[in-house]
This record gives sequence, structure tokens and C-alpha cells, in this order.
Amino acid sequence: MMDPMFEKDYGTPRRESTKEVTLEIDGEQVTVPAGTSIMRAASEGGVNVPKLCATDSLEPFGSCRLCLVEIEGRRGFPASCTTPVEPGMKVRTQSPKLQELRKGVMELYISDHPLDCLTCAANGDCELQDMAGVTGLREVRYGFDGANHFDSEKDESNPYFTYDASKCIVCNRCVRACEETQGTFALTISGRGFEARVSAGQDQAFMDSECVSCGACVAACPTATLQEKSVIHLGQAEHAKITTCAYCGVGCSFKAEMKGNEVVRMVPHKDGQANEGHACVKGRFAWGYATHKDRILTPKIRKKITDPWQEVSWDEALDYAASEFKRIQAKYGRDSIGGLVSSRCTNEEDYLVQKLVRAAFGNNNVDTCARVCHSPTGYGLKATLGESAGTQTFKSVEHSDVILVMGANPTDGHPVFGSRMKKRLRQGAKLIVIDPRRIDLVKSPHINADYHLQLRPGTNVAMVNALAHVIVTEGLMADEFIAERCEDRAFQQWRDFISRAENSPEATEAHTGVPAHLVRGAARLYATGGNAAIYYGLGVTEHAQGSTTVIGIANLSMLTGNIGREGVGVNPLRGQNNVQGSCDMGAFPHELPGYRHVSDSSARALFEAEWGVELQAEPGLRIPNMFDAALAGTFMGLYCQGEDIVQSDPNTQHVTHALEQMECIVVQDIFLNETAKYAHVLLPGSSFLEKDGTFTNAERRISRVRQVMPPRAGYADWEVTIQLAKRLGYEMNYSHPSEIMDEIARLTPTFTGVSYEKLDRMGSVQWPCNEEAPDGTPVMHIDEFVRGKGKFLITQYVPTDEKVTRRFPLILTTGRILSQYNVGAQTRRTDNNNWHSEDRLELHPHDAEERGIKDGDWVGIQSRAGETVLRAIVSDRMQPGVVYTTFHFPESGANVITTDNSDWATNCPEYKVTAVQVTPVAQPSEWQRQYSDFNRQQEAFLGHDQTTAASAS
Repeated sequence: MMDPMFEKDYGTPRRESTKEVTLEIDGEQVTVPAGTSIMRAASEGGVNVPKLCATDSLEPFGSCRLCLVEIEGRRGFPASCTTPVEPGMKVRTQSPKLQELRKGVMELYISDHPLDCLTCAANGDCELQDMAGVTGLREVRYGFDGANHFDSEKDESNPYFTYDASKCIVCNRCVRACEETQGTFALTISGRGFEARVSAGQDQAFMDSECVSCGACVAACPTATLQEKSVIHLGQAEHAKITTCAYCGVGCSFKAEMKGNEVVRMVPHKDGQANEGHACVKGRFAWGYATHKDRILTPKIRKKITDPWQEVSWDEALDYAASEFKRIQAKYGRDSIGGLVSSRCTNEEDYLVQKLVRAAFGNNNVDTCARVCHSPTGYGLKATLGESAGTQTFKSVEHSDVILVMGANPTDGHPVFGSRMKKRLRQGAKLIVIDPRRIDLVKSPHINADYHLQLRPGTNVAMVNALAHVIVTEGLMADEFIAERCEDRAFQQWRDFISRAENSPEATEAHTGVPAHLVRGAARLYATGGNAAIYYGLGVTEHAQGSTTVIGIANLSMLTGNIGREGVGVNPLRGQNNVQGSCDMGAFPHELPGYRHVSDSSARALFEAEWGVELQAEPGLRIPNMFDAALAGTFMGLYCQGEDIVQSDPNTQHVTHALEQMECIVVQDIFLNETAKYAHVLLPGSSFLEKDGTFTNAERRISRVRQVMPPRAGYADWEVTIQLAKRLGYEMNYSHPSEIMDEIARLTPTFTGVSYEKLDRMGSVQWPCNEEAPDGTPVMHIDEFVRGKGKFLITQYVPTDEKVTRRFPLILTTGRILSQYNVGAQTRRTDNNNWHSEDRLELHPHDAEERGIKDGDWVGIQSRAGETVLRAIVSDRMQPGVVYTTFHFPESGANVITTDNSDWATNCPEYKVTAVQVTPVAQPSEWQRQYSDFNRQQEAFLGHDQTTAASAS
């Protein structure tokens, strides 16, 4: 019997219906919801009808004619995949006549197929082979001279999969997957009869087409027409484990198919509740970094960053790190060291690092990259709704009638959710996009935004206020909802504020640049169009008024009653795989796990009793405070696990100057990242494939991460933290990450009901998970807000201090691109560089013409903080006066030019607004020259060639 880990997705999608139908299939009664296909009904009754064009991830198509059945009282042999059940229907799935028909169909398919079954890469995993066996086909009468055999060259252009048209049976599954699942519409069927075949674009190579390499077509293909190159190279896998992707905050579930300890392929898990069998190019294919030659596999130490690295044992490295931390605290005081928690590591590892800082270091000097991206989400949603997280599931978008996307680019940053959103838009949902740039959602195949409010960077609060002003002054509010669910006095004060003329679309147009009539139209649509959901990203939070905008978004949802049910809500799109989890685990200097302030004596007492130490009641240092203290000579030691603050934090030169002052920096990572080049101790990290634990995605979904290979350096990250703590005199006694989660559950009210046993049984669970919600909470704030009554808060628009001038007349904003991820440490070490091998500056044709810049020219970008050099892309996606770049390559220096302006409430950096000038240049910037020299020195110190595609460019 086939291993269930490797079973194909058979059957057609089940229709949700409250009415049930009973019928007879092969003499057995089956009851299913009305609208269910006969094929699905048979499958649920334990009968597998032969099929080729059908799969439960796609709409029924009925082209292969293999799933024919007989229905008593009807003539002919209908396709079971497209025929719905009816009450009292009597169906036969097996009979001599059906066997004869199916055998004939298979004979035609096989006659047009190559004679290489034994050597085919799909041998053992080919539905065509399976169906030939099911139908009893043993010989073919027609010969093997079909047109597919001789004139079709393989398309090897894609780095991850091959396309062999000679094996294509024109079942349309790949085309339908591209349309229905991914929504890219990159594939078609060209030609007719024997000449029919799948075509990418206009008979283009896959890499030249609109294909985004999500792998949906490869997963859907029933033959080896579309096949992973890793399978061709390694052969079929022998076992599999279900785990969770370590890229963005969608948290896709995958089956890691293995040969021994080697990954053969990553297959999206159809029961994954965040992705439901879909994937993107990163999670599906870009996992090779885990075994890349650049991996740090042995610990290293050095006295100064100008010294070469010395390879040492784990014991030597950890002893040295602990002795240095003790020395520094003895010399400079208890608060002179701190730690950074990673949004790429597991919940359990993040929990241990903050515990290390608080219990072993004895202070609250702990922070995380989540603060430099989504801390305004925590602040704004906690203040208004009572909980620091999004309100819905990703699946909730299927019930949305109006979708408002603000400061986010889901198709690039969260592509699996982006595909789900596009599917709902194709079904008729309305779309409002608020973004300075014309992102793909504004106009893509079969989708056009109803409103694109192309505002100026830095004016989000003015825009949100204008939308609310229209809803209030035109009487479009949800009065009953507000009266029942929200604090009355706070609402009255807010209503008086928002009704002022200064918040009208006409008044705010001077700030935002968006015509008033468009703002009014968008506001009316959001308020009256049915279920309305808001999705936002870093284009909201990474501003001087990031927290204010989040508050404004929450105000909008309460104002219109769009919260507490499916299809609505406030939905932050988290950037990294465990941004939500790192926040939940207490990675901030002012909060313990579960978002309880360190000054809360009752919360502190719980942890003190469990941990056996006395905890500080005062907040510790945030990352910017650590830098300032380092420059002042009072913060001298840092433990940095899985973070790269040199590349990811703003004002790079300020960061590096601070690190140069520290006396012991311990970096634990899988590669020599930019921060590690300033380190004194380098501890090998472990990839997600090498550890057990959990991630928490953007919808609060806690999912298991399962070890599929041993840690290549000997230890998983959580084990290293335990050993360091022990050398500092603090014992952490855990034999498995499940025990760490048990402790988290004991101490954190929203995690009380979480356990590995429950996660293994349910697949995943969304917090809060406790006695009140033992199976988790998919939708929050249903009957009341977590804080009781929702609270409207005043959102005064305050222009950013970062203003354009004659010297710096343009505004730079930043973002991500589909093929690369964050600082690029993982994706740059994969074939994803085929799509995006350098960061570029995107600018409007008007701005380019003014400066004599052509597409592909080298340009210098200067700001108040610094300067760098990139190549230009001239694009009308931009508005005049605004330029854009990504930050995936360290030598690009995107954060050399971002300033240290930050959000008023959380210190989240204002990455999205930097005043710059752009000019043509002929050579790199001074910073890039210095970076290149320093990089070569540090690579030489490592003792072997660490050059990657990033530094090579």
C-alpha cells in the first residue's frame, strides 16, 4: 500500500452545504452535502474512482473521461467528477463496460507517451502508471508514434523544475492550478489534437514567461511532464515529515520528503491550515541554503574583530563566551550586557533566550527585530482592542466583500495568502489599495483595484483620518455596534475630533496628494460594501506615526462594525516566520511572555516562582538604547541569536560604530552574516530542518516544526542557549522542546491549552488556547473585545520630521520582492538569484529624465545619514517624487541611507520615509568601498572562501 505521506490529492473539492443527500454507490448508502460530486461522494464512501484530470485542489473539469460511471435510469456514462449527487441516485463505479471504456481511454493516452517508464523520474510516483495498472492495460494496439515523442525539447530554463512536453497528456491540471490556485494565468494550452501541449506565456520558456515558480503546476502534474530537478537528481523519497516553512509569516505547512537525512523535495501539505496545499517559490524550492557550503559548522572565537578566527570546540567557545560576559558585568555592572531574540527561530528558542537574559544575565535588556517591523501593531491593537495580534484566519478572506490593503504587497511579501486574496477578488470582492507604489494587486490578470489611493509616504494617518471623516459625516457608521461594543465617552471624543474640517478628504489632499473624490469613494465602499477586511504591512508600521496609523485602522473597523466575524477584521501581515511568536514569548525589554509588563508584580511572581530567581521590575534597553549605551561605554556585551542587525537596522554606520565599541559580541547563526563580522564568538546555528519546535504565524496559528535531519553542527539552537546559561551559573533542565512549551503553557494564559500532543492531533491551533477556548480561537472579539469595550483613540496627524528639501527632493521608501527574503541570508544562497540578483532603485520616468538617468544606469542615492550606489529601474509604478528599493543584498547599503527616525511609541524605525537625492554616478560609494575591503578581510579571517552571489556582485 502507498505510504499515506506520499498519496496524491484525489477527488474534487467538497461543497459546503447544510442540506444532505443520500445515494447508493456500488450497493452501499452514502450521505453527503448537496452539491457534492459523485467522485467525492464515492471517495467518502471508501471507493476510489479512476481519474487523471481530477484533484481535490481544483474545480472539476471532466476532460480525461477516465472517471466514467453508470447511473441507474440514465443513458451514457457521465463523468463522476462533474456530476453532482441526487437523492436516491444509484451509481456503479465498476462494471465490465466501464472497465472496457477506461482501458480504451488509457490505451489512447499511453499510445501518445514515451517508452521510458522504467527510467522516468516519476517512476513510482506517476498517476498515469497507476491508472494503467488500475485499468489492467498491458499492451497498446495503436503503436507509439504520437506527435509528442520526437519534436519536443525539454525546457530546462527554470532552476527548480523541468518541463518535458513529450510526457504531457494535456489534462489541463497545471493550467488550472496556475489559474485557480496561484492566480497568475501564466500557462495555456496551445495547438490542437496531437499538437496540443502546455505553453508558458506565448510559447516562451518558463523563465521568460509570467510564471512565478510557485510549483502549483508541478504539484498538479500527474506525470513527469513537470518535475522537480531534485527528484530527477536524487530519485523518489523514502519517507517524509510534516513541518512548517521558515520564510514569511504565512506559516505554510510542508511535507519534507527525504532520502535518509537528505531533502529530496518540499511538498506543500494539503491539510496545512494556513496554505491548504499551496506554496511560493521560496518555501517550495529555496531550501538548499540548509546544506550550502557557507554554513558555519564549527564554533570560533577571537579577541578583536581585527584578528583571524580560531576554530575551537563547543566547550571552549561557550566557556569563553560565559567568562567574557561575567568579566564585563563585573567591570561595568549587571546591565552592561543583553540579548537579541530571533524572529526566525522557534517559540521555544525565543522563550529560552529571553529567559537567559532575565534569569542568567539578571536584567531586561532583551529585544527583537519584531520591534523594528511590527511593534506598532502590538501597541495600537492592544490599546484599542485589547490584544496585540490580528483578528482573523487567512481563510476568512473568502468571506470578504471589500478588501482594503494598506502598506502591504501580499503577492510579493506573503504570496500564498496573496493568491488566496486574488481568488476572492476574481470571485467579485471589491479592492481598495493604499500604497505609494502601484503594486501588482492594483492591476493583474482578471483583477483591477476599485480604488488605488496613491498617497505620499508618511501621510498614512491623514489618509485614515480622511476615510473615517467621510464615514462619520455621511452617517455611514455602525451605530448599534458602537453603542453596544465600544466605550461611549472615548467614542464621543474621537467623533468630535474626526469630524473636524481638517480631517476631510479635501483638507488632507494637500498632505496625501490623493484626490478627495477618490478618498470619498473608497470610504463609502468600505463602509457600505458588506464584509470589509483590512490587511496591512510594514508600509503602515515602519513610520514615525506607525502606532497612530494602527490605532486609526482599528478605529475604522470598530466604526463600521467590521470585526468579530468571518470576512472582516484587522489583519497585520507579519514579515518573518515567527515575528508573532517572538513577541508572544516576551522578546521586548518591557514585557514578559504573554504581553505582561515587567512592572506587574503578580506576573513577575509567577515567573520568579518557576525560574527560581528575582526579576527586575524596570524595563531594559531596546536595541537603539543598546547602541547609544555602547557608544557611551556602558553596554559592552551582546548575545545575538539568529539576527543580523547590521543589515536590517537603520543607519548602518551608527550600528557598526556601536558594535565596534563592545567587548564581547556572541553571534549564533547559520552563516557569517553582517553582524557576525563584528563578533568575538561565532556559534553555529541550526536551520528549521534541524530542530523541533513551533512557529506562530500572522493569524496566531501555532504550528509544529519537526526535525528532518540532525543538526549539522551538533546542536540545535535551544540546546546551545541551555549550555550557555549553565556556564553562567543558571540551570535550564529540558530534554526536548515539548518541555519548554509545557512551561510556556503554565506561565502564559493565552497558551494554557497548547501542547505538542494537541498540535500533533489538530495540526495547528490559534491562540488564545485555554479553558475558555480549548481548540483555539480562529476569530477574535466575537461577542466582546478582549479589553471589554473597544476604545476609540484620537489619531492626530503629525507630519514626519523627515522632509524633502532642495538638497534632498525625493522620498525613498523600501520593500521586498517575491524571490528574495528579508536580509537575503537564506535566499541569496539558492537559485532564487536567477530572478533578483541585486537591489535596484526604482524611480518614475519624470524623475529619471530630470536627472538624465536611463534604465540600468548606476545612480548615487544620498540622504542625511549616508550614501550608496545602485542601478536604476525607470518605472511608472512609482509616482513622481518617490523612489523605491529592496534591502536583500548587504552590499547595496539600503540601510546606510535610512535615518534613525522612529515611531513615537515603540521606536520602530521609519524605514519608509527617507529624504534623498539621486544622481548619475560612475563608481561605488565610499561606504561600499569600505564595505568591500572589510568584507574581504573578514572572509579571509574565516579561513576559507565565503564569497556568495551577494558579495560577488
